[in-house]
Amino acid sequence: MTEYKKPKKFDRNMIVIGAGSAGLVTSYIAATVKARVTLIEGHRMGGDCLNTGCVPSKALLRSAAVIHEMGRAADFGLKPVTVDFDFADVMDRVQQKIETIAPHDSIERYTQLGVECITGYAKLISPWEVEVNGQILSARSIVIATGARPALPPIPGLANTGFVTSDTVWDLRAKPKSIAIMGGGPIGCELSQAFSRLGVEVMQIEMLPRLLMREDEEVSALVLQQFREQGIRVMLEHKVVGVDRYARDKVLICEHHGKRVVVNCDEILVAVGRTANVDGLGLEDLGIELNPNRTIKTDDYLRTPKYPHILACGDVAGPYQFTHTASHQAWYASVNGLFGSLKKFKADYSVIPWATFTDPEVARVGLNELEAQERNIPYEVTRYSLSGLDRAITDDETQGFVKVLTKPGKDKILGVTIVAAHAGELIAEYVLAMKHGLGLNKLLGTIHIYPTMNEANKNTAGEWRKNHKPEWLLRWVERYHHWRRH
Repeated sequence: MTEYKKPKKFDRNMIVIGAGSAGLVTSYIAATVKARVTLIEGHRMGGDCLNTGCVPSKALLRSAAVIHEMGRAADFGLKPVTVDFDFADVMDRVQQKIETIAPHDSIERYTQLGVECITGYAKLISPWEVEVNGQILSARSIVIATGARPALPPIPGLANTGFVTSDTVWDLRAKPKSIAIMGGGPIGCELSQAFSRLGVEVMQIEMLPRLLMREDEEVSALVLQQFREQGIRVMLEHKVVGVDRYARDKVLICEHHGKRVVVNCDEILVAVGRTANVDGLGLEDLGIELNPNRTIKTDDYLRTPKYPHILACGDVAGPYQFTHTASHQAWYASVNGLFGSLKKFKADYSVIPWATFTDPEVARVGLNELEAQERNIPYEVTRYSLSGLDRAITDDETQGFVKVLTKPGKDKILGVTIVAAHAGELIAEYVLAMKHGLGLNKLLGTIHIYPTMNEANKNTAGEWRKNHKPEWLLRWVERYHHWRRH
């Protein structure tokens, strides 16, 4: 194995490879504490979140939601409305939102913040040196934040037939009459509902027995019910084994309980997960280990075991693939990379929230029942249905619930699942409570504005309190009141 000689001095304090959420925050923090930092990006500043992920998908979902709301006019006492739109205009709006947000992540902004930005593809040529555009840069610490890309299953005929992914679907301008979406995870579910509301016939194909397999079964069931009521053809336990073309149609051949099922469509969207971007970085040459899922192996401080001054964060490191988790990890990567010889900090994953932006939204923090049972963690469940919430009733948004897991007999929150309109916002109160050790009694004692969706959180705490009322004390108080009447 090659022996590498550590330089006597370094050009920079830190080099960051990748300008997505993880890389941007890492470099920003380094510049803020006056380190000399270079940020290298081979494609577009902002990474997947800005260009192909969070921003465009939410822009598309918003347009689809407006179309859906207009179609519900009669539910709100209005005359029915005919919605007319051009699919290309909707997709152009998506690009406009990317362009509006892009300056937040631009080279110009980060240069002003004190970050040296280089456009090019980086490769590690030693544990302390990176080559980019024929130039060799050295740094005392290196952070790899190259993100991930859509995973492509090795299905015969798929590549030749043609398909889109969550990276390339934004280039569509002609609306397909029908689309087969492979995958029942968050990305597949969000795009299935969006395309359906845009008037596209959607067939969602999932090889597992339910959608959103990381969520509890009742969550999957509610989302499935909504999808089918809205006209999405959800095909569970269907495994795509081949893809072909027949005349103008694309054809997916599926296996379902031993039978052959054929799905014809105009377009195929592959959304079966994401794989870390580790190719071409020179990791193999340095002996940097990968996990079985091909993310970079790191310790509790986000350092690679062989070279503690080389760190990784964001989707390329895992274990979560969320923009907000990448930003969260970036603080640890930056601080440990710059100051780890003085003091280092373990990455804290104890309170990680996330949301799937279907309608209704699905948001979660901490444990759900599925995970608690897998890990043999005892728990109690408190559940509150939105059908009894005044604001949900006035807004015709009664589909959903709040479910809180607590320690048996205690109000300590172990985890929360919310299925509701604006669940992504509603979960924030529980994230704060869990982060700072606040129990349900504290939430119950906090004034919530009436009438708001947020009252669902307080009402859930009230349900917990009602289920744990001190019967012995109430019996004593009853005798006290009886005595006061005589």
